[in-house]
Formats: sequence, C-alpha cells, structure tokens
Amino acid sequence: MKLPQQYKSTYIDTPLGQMIAISNQEALYFLEFNDWRGLDRKIEQLTAKIKTTIIPGSFEPIESIRHELESYFSGKLKEFKTPLHLWGTSFQNNVWQELIRLPYGQTRSYQTQARAIGKPTAFRAVANANGANPMAIIIPCHRVINNNGNLGGYGGGVARKKWLIDFEKENV
Repeated sequence: MKLPQQYKSTYIDTPLGQMIAISNQEALYFLEFNDWRGLDRKIEQLTAKIKTTIIPGSFEPIESIRHELESYFSGKLKEFKTPLHLWGTSFQNNVWQELIRLPYGQTRSYQTQARAIGKPTAFRAVANANGANPMAIIIPCHRVINNNGNLGGYGGGVARKKWLIDFEKENV
C-alpha cells in the first residue's frame, strides 16, 4: 500500500512581512504573504486538490525558497530555482509560465501579457490568473501593471507591489 504524499508548511520572515510556504518533498506548492486577503480560501483549494492535510514542518523546497528569498531581498538573486508545482488551470499555468519569463526589474501591462500568451483580448482573464497566482514573488505578478502605467491590484497589497517594483529596478 502506497502512503499518501506528505505536505508541510512553515512561515518565512521577509522584509515585507511573514510569508507561508507549503511543499511536499519534491516541489513548492504555495508561497504567499500571511496577511493576504484570500489566504484561507487558497489553502482550502490546495488542500482539496492534494486530498490530504498540510502539517507544520519543512521539506527541502521550503528551505530552498527560504534561502532564495534571503538572497532576493539582499538584491543578489534575480531568478528563482526552487522547483515549483503549478496547480492551476491550463490557462492559469500558461499565464504563470509567461510571468516567470518576465525579466527582473521590468514591468509590462496586462494587455502585453495577454498578447505574450497568444490571447490578445484576454487581458481581464490574465489579470484574474495573476490574482490566483499561488507563488508570490517567485511568479512575479507584481511586475504586471495597467496600460496607463498605474500599478493596478496586487493580492499582497499595492504598497508591497510598489516596493517590489522599485526594489527590483534599483537592483537590476
């Protein structure tokens, strides 16, 4: 009989506040700010998807992202290498993969993001997929802004989004 996969969660302190990380032994499944407005709902969705409970603790992907976040916030890391498990819809995963390709220190509009995935009129759907992103900072939805240059929304709060954009531009 095969035992069910274990999933663990832990908190990681960052200069922008505490984050929660969830992984199994192979990959990171979730990273978000602890005060994110949709946190409980998103963790419930993940728990339903993986069909098991999440217990306190840590696996290698959590330790990897902890070290990478330290390096990121010190201005040294520009690209994350921690293995990720993306558990969104096909469309969301496509949007998130394209976000990962958006270079550090650069921004683009939701409309440009929609064109980049081959769906030029789907900018609202792209914005919704950004909002469902389960990997704050790693999948850099904070780099996507409105056509008019305004920041737009961010699950972690617009003040964090501005900080992240400014921080990356200063450390390019």
